[in-house]
Amino acid sequence: MVVGTVIGYSFPETAQLLKPLSSIFLRMIKSLIAPLLFATLVIGIAGHGDDLKQIGRIALKSIIYFEIVTTLALVIGLAAVNLAKPGTGVALNVPAKEGAEFAAKQTSLSGVLEHIVPTSVIDAMAKNEVLQIVFWAILFAIGLTQVKGEQRKTLIQGLEALAGVMFKFTGLVMVYAPIGIGAAIAVTVGHSGLGILLNLGKLILTLYVALVFFMIVVLLPVAFFARVPLRKFAQAVKEPALIAFSTTSSEAALPKAMLAMQSIGVPSKIVAFVMPTGYSFNLDGTTLYLAVASVFAAQAAGIEMSWQQQVVMMLTLMVTSKGVAAVPRASLVILSGTLASFGLPLEAVAVILGVDELMDMARTTVNLVGNCLATCVIARWEGEFDDNADGEIQSI
Repeated sequence: MVVGTVIGYSFPETAQLLKPLSSIFLRMIKSLIAPLLFATLVIGIAGHGDDLKQIGRIALKSIIYFEIVTTLALVIGLAAVNLAKPGTGVALNVPAKEGAEFAAKQTSLSGVLEHIVPTSVIDAMAKNEVLQIVFWAILFAIGLTQVKGEQRKTLIQGLEALAGVMFKFTGLVMVYAPIGIGAAIAVTVGHSGLGILLNLGKLILTLYVALVFFMIVVLLPVAFFARVPLRKFAQAVKEPALIAFSTTSSEAALPKAMLAMQSIGVPSKIVAFVMPTGYSFNLDGTTLYLAVASVFAAQAAGIEMSWQQQVVMMLTLMVTSKGVAAVPRASLVILSGTLASFGLPLEAVAVILGVDELMDMARTTVNLVGNCLATCVIARWEGEFDDNADGEIQSI
């Protein structure tokens, strides 16, 4: 990361030539997401007996936890942007074309619900549609629990072998990680430069401070309450968090994060269900960012929004942000759609795009840490957290 930063700052044009190196890393990671998710989730449900009631209980507890935490993230984001007022004095003198393009991609609540169900699981896997893969894998696993005898045993053994291979595959990809991450940082620094950072530094600072505040005031007390071993947790989440920060992709950190949480005592069946589900429903950093960015757009346009209007907009964001893909720039689609719905200027999206990569680093990291913590909380809630785990990462 340090080498990438130096290259990006010192040789910005040359740094852009390194983009293929970071793209290769992301492509390798994305290629293993679908088989890894499918195998681990089916094993987690069908490979541990016929207790479907437990799966339902885990799902209910997860949704309750996700809603509480993301609501707190929205509240903190709303408070931060109203106190700091980062949009005041920012000139919206750029075309709204890019914002309009993002807004055209927005979807309704019914569209989100329909999107959960894949028309083809092959298509869902090819496009890395995490929520669709989760939905299909859950139905497949439930069907598998109804199969008795050797057929079920053979299929589960095959999936266990697949999962084991994919974790080894992840290890091979991680050997390349320093090159991919260094290139990603170099491209980011070389592209953004320092000029636009001075203009929009207040927005970036507001988001970073709000995210740190959220982690201290919300996530840390949750960890204490759930009796999560903080030192082991921090050590385990460090590498996945660095990957998420440097690549701005939660997906890139997913395989490593799943292994890391298992290593500190979270059962594989809980990790396999909670973490991929959280990637669609528990994006704490993204929801906080959306609160900050949407009000920033109003402030930059000189539009005074009442608290009632802001609350309505936050409720809208709570619904529309569910199911947002855990990939770079997906949140801009939600932001653009929200701005369009409330008559706010789409030029703000074009302004934010200039520094979005720097903000994306922070919110993606918080998304990753929040989902790792969620697996620990649900495991403790279920009484299945292993306090004797040594934190050594083992493949399943």
